[in-house]
Amino acid sequence: MRACLYETLDDQELRCNLCSHRCVIPTGKRGICRVRENDAGKLRALTYGRLIARHVDPIEKKPMFHMLPGSGAYSIATVGCNLRCSFCQNADIAQMPRDRDGLIMGNQCTPQEVVADALRHKCKSIAYTYTEPTVFFEFALDTAKLAHGQGLKNVFVTNGYMSAEALEMVAPYLDGANVDLKAFSDDFYKQRCGARLEPVKETLRRMKRLRILAEVTTLLIPGLNDGPRELEALAAFLVHDLGPETPWHISRFHPTYRLTDRGPTPVESLRRARDIGVRAGLRYVYMGNVPGEEGENTLCHNCGTLLIERWGFTIRRNRVTDGKCPECREPVYGVGMSG
Repeated sequence: MRACLYETLDDQELRCNLCSHRCVIPTGKRGICRVRENDAGKLRALTYGRLIARHVDPIEKKPMFHMLPGSGAYSIATVGCNLRCSFCQNADIAQMPRDRDGLIMGNQCTPQEVVADALRHKCKSIAYTYTEPTVFFEFALDTAKLAHGQGLKNVFVTNGYMSAEALEMVAPYLDGANVDLKAFSDDFYKQRCGARLEPVKETLRRMKRLRILAEVTTLLIPGLNDGPRELEALAAFLVHDLGPETPWHISRFHPTYRLTDRGPTPVESLRRARDIGVRAGLRYVYMGNVPGEEGENTLCHNCGTLLIERWGFTIRRNRVTDGKCPECREPVYGVGMSG
């Protein structure tokens, strides 16, 4: 499949403009994601339609807590990623092309089949997830267009490293996104992810301008991105640049992939981070990977009433009425929030 968003340079080199790496790719070579290849002066998307995962998930698993709570999200992925995080949670598929000499696996599927299957399973959305949707952008875009035509919402679960051009192209069909803001340190991004912080911040700002419902997730890693000053700066960015209504999910780290020299995040660290977010003025701050904690629930930011009670990815009770708190009638941020 011929890729989009690239330009021709000298000597059949190409510049891929899909993400913020903007790789210059010689003929016969691939970009950093290892799934886009210069084929004699034409950029090929090697993962088009080759799905490595297809599942029906609760939308809360993305995590998206402020879009269609309690609904099913038809979730798809190909292999590959444009970041190389040492703590990758899905490294077996996300890092496959990099770790296994360019290997690309997956079963052939069409956008039409994805949409039909989502409708058959009575899902209300399609989530492009598990790996980075930017690296299978052409397939995601074709699917998202069809999905909207059938009344389905589209959600990206993304590292936010897409280019402005890519986001503008998909924006008319993209209803929501959960963006990993992995830290608030450029050194962390360079050393641990092979990327930079500023492009992710700019993606979040652009989503806000384009009216895409953005929720933010930070995996809290002991000793690396959990310092109070860094978290205070991150929370302040969310409040001032995106708005106090922006949901922030603070998730518990477990040792994995190439980061196994430290234990899981103490629950108390998650609680402290949540307190920092609340003090900064964020209305919806959640704790992830710790079922049973109060930090999973949605409260009214105005009167403190329990609105949505959760256990992990399951909703036990949803008291939102006509998009508002049943007690004080304050609007609750999100899409389709009523029970």
